[in-house]
Amino acid sequence: MGNRQVASAGISPSTIGPRVYLGIGMPAKTIDEYLSQLPPDKRSALQALRETIGAAAPAAVEVISWRIPWFKYKGQYLVAFAAFTNHCSLAPWGTGSLTSLAEKHGIDLSKYDTTKGLIRFSPDKPLPSALVKRIVKAKMQEIDAGAA
Repeated sequence: MGNRQVASAGISPSTIGPRVYLGIGMPAKTIDEYLSQLPPDKRSALQALRETIGAAAPAAVEVISWRIPWFKYKGQYLVAFAAFTNHCSLAPWGTGSLTSLAEKHGIDLSKYDTTKGLIRFSPDKPLPSALVKRIVKAKMQEIDAGAA
């Protein structure tokens, strides 16, 4: 990832994502390790998502927390992404939900499989870069405004 600062946050006993382990049974400590354990289609989709997030938030820091990849911005969680058995996901973090973030910033999510907090997608149908960038930038605006 070039000059991107990479950090490893503490691993919480609770897990909100898949249990992706290294060969010795330890959780991944970096996003590269996390991605290396995935099937090629999910690895490729999440690597592209990682690059899009990094481009939208060049000051963000990559971390592993709760056993999944996150980007932190100004010390606060920005977005997470993860692979699951039947899908991949993108999840902005904060006191508000994805749906309220989308409503507040005029982001149309009607074409996507969403929950209150995340967007699900399949590796063969990745999220459009423009959508990811809008979500990331909207979340950064909330952090900048102290609303996250």
